[in-house]
Amino acid sequence: MFAKWISQQLSKPTRSLLGWVAKKFFESNNRFLEESAVKLCDIQPENVVLEVGFGPGLGLQEAARRLTHPGGKLYGLDISEYMYNTASERLQADIQSGKVTLFLGSVEQIPLGDSSVDKVYHCNCYYFWPDLRAGSREIHRVMKPGTMFTESAESREIPRRVVGKLESDRGEIVHKLFPEH
Repeated sequence: MFAKWISQQLSKPTRSLLGWVAKKFFESNNRFLEESAVKLCDIQPENVVLEVGFGPGLGLQEAARRLTHPGGKLYGLDISEYMYNTASERLQADIQSGKVTLFLGSVEQIPLGDSSVDKVYHCNCYYFWPDLRAGSREIHRVMKPGTMFTESAESREIPRRVVGKLESDRGEIVHKLFPEH
């Protein structure tokens, strides 16, 4: 039963003791993965970027630093209200300036128009998606032709089923696996 609670908090942290533990875990263990995903995206100052499953906002912070052109825009989507609130506090100045917009919602319904983003990335979250196919279709829908999708995970293997569902004429997929550090 405890393992189930932990799993639930990792997939959708709530404002609770276990949610706080999950947030601290993400902040201490995912910084390298988040920063690496942003670096691999090769975000340009004028890009429109989406992070799916932004957690406490570490990757958003790194991506926002790279968007220095007035046309640069960063979107984040997370299913956890607790993570949405945490990241909103962390990125308050960028949200107020209009550079960053956060959405509370599911990868199956991304509140962006078709072909609207230049770069998409996520870290350690696809295995929490309720419907991998629907989430992959939705990411594909918002990607502009030539878009780069980057996924980083702290693992030795990524299931080929994920790669196969995201490959398309829309753009390039970059998978980077990092050994535990």
